[in-house]
Amino acid sequence: MRIVRYREFGPPDVLKVEEAEKPDPGPGMVRLRTEAIGVNFAGLQERQGIFYAHHSEPPACPGGDVVGFVDAIGPDVTGVTAGARVASIIFKDSYADHVLARARDLVPVPAGMDAGQATMISSPAQVGLEVVKAARIQPGDTVLVHAAAGAIGHLVVQMVRALGAGKVIAAANSAAKLAFAQELGADTGVDYSREGWDEEVRRITGGAGVDVVLDSVGADITTRSIALLRPYGRLVFYGSASGGKQLPSVSMEEIAGVRYVTHFTMAALDGDLEAIEEGVRTVTEMVLSGKVRPVVHTELPLTEAAKAHQLMEDRAQLGRVVLIP
Repeated sequence: MRIVRYREFGPPDVLKVEEAEKPDPGPGMVRLRTEAIGVNFAGLQERQGIFYAHHSEPPACPGGDVVGFVDAIGPDVTGVTAGARVASIIFKDSYADHVLARARDLVPVPAGMDAGQATMISSPAQVGLEVVKAARIQPGDTVLVHAAAGAIGHLVVQMVRALGAGKVIAAANSAAKLAFAQELGADTGVDYSREGWDEEVRRITGGAGVDVVLDSVGADITTRSIALLRPYGRLVFYGSASGGKQLPSVSMEEIAGVRYVTHFTMAALDGDLEAIEEGVRTVTEMVLSGKVRPVVHTELPLTEAAKAHQLMEDRAQLGRVVLIP
């Protein structure tokens, strides 16, 4: 089978297609014949050696979200049928014709759902849902969503709107991304690549600030966002797209005035099968009902993984970039 690996940390062109044996599933694992692979920004940071959660020493293959068909089942796995079409977060070796997945991570893919869209019902939509839940959004809240055109951010914009937010402010780094977020339900937007973006948020809110910030960018975006929170406002940090391994630090002085800051990772749900299953049901219902529309920016052949990474590194995508074996 083919697999895309990097043998050193570096730019997108370190990604090369190699030949490898099909992996055999161990206890609690299944093997999937890959139909589509959702590229995560974390995969770019893994390739660069700057992912804040972890990284694999080269040679390695990034993780991603895979849709595929079960073609081998490991020992001690029950309730999984050969041939089933499923989605799953894959933590390593996801850019391949065949991948290994934990049986407990499998998400059934509804009949007729596009494979590229289905890559988002595993980790992106679940992360988005849990981040929104952690923010305890109330009807009428003013919500600032950073990276609002990304693979997770564009889903979060729609989820926030579906939960009855009073005003949704999208933040991204281009006019095209802001227009895209507004098409999906944001009321207005700010370009956080420009100086003074936070003052623009204050202007939009009449000086009052926001009730909620959902932040996957990090660096100084986080600290400047905390300053935008109203009393009893909540910021949920869930990614470090700009900061890499350097996570923002928060002082007690910065959260004075009763501001709440929390950090969500999927590790919080690891092993909580009941919570995961409930999240899967909620996310699937949102997609099938049309409340949330997963958007695929482009589909590229597996052999063009480097091009996919370059596109995302240029911050040019609207929605998700998908690889097709």
